[in-house]
Amino acid sequence: MVDAQRARKMADRIKEIVARRLDRGIKDPRLGFVTITDVKVTGDLQHASIFYTVYGTDEERRDTGAALKSATGMLRSEVGKNITARLTPSLEFILDALPENAASIDRLLQEARQRDHESQTMASSAEYAGDADPYVKPREFGDDVDEDDDLDDDLALDDELEAPVSGESTEPDGSTR
Repeated sequence: MVDAQRARKMADRIKEIVARRLDRGIKDPRLGFVTITDVKVTGDLQHASIFYTVYGTDEERRDTGAALKSATGMLRSEVGKNITARLTPSLEFILDALPENAASIDRLLQEARQRDHESQTMASSAEYAGDADPYVKPREFGDDVDEDDDLDDDLALDDELEAPVSGESTEPDGSTR
């Protein structure tokens, strides 16, 4: 098994070779403005996936994909001449969705900025639903109300309810206390 560092080095070398060959030109009128974005090589160095983008319309992307597919053999022989490996890896061209993903992310970020601005606008004109200070505060008693008097009245009422009425026995044997 080949180490990952060698696979990365080979991927970089393949990217350079293919990009240089595409820059020198391939005699295919379908080939558009191509940029090689990345190359991934398998661990056994037998297969290389080449990611590319094309500047233009969807039709130009399809035409460029067909042109790269027909030029795969020629590009593979170019890679085989310029790398120092016993076997030349097979090449696969994959359209990279990087520009579409970037546009989608930009659209989502713009929407998030707009929502943040709307929420800041609403927050600046917002009012409290209840009091301005919703926290519970200790009760304040006025001068005419004595807090101890109310407590004494409640205790006296409790004592009256618990005291036995005269002539009634509270013991099971009929005796009074």
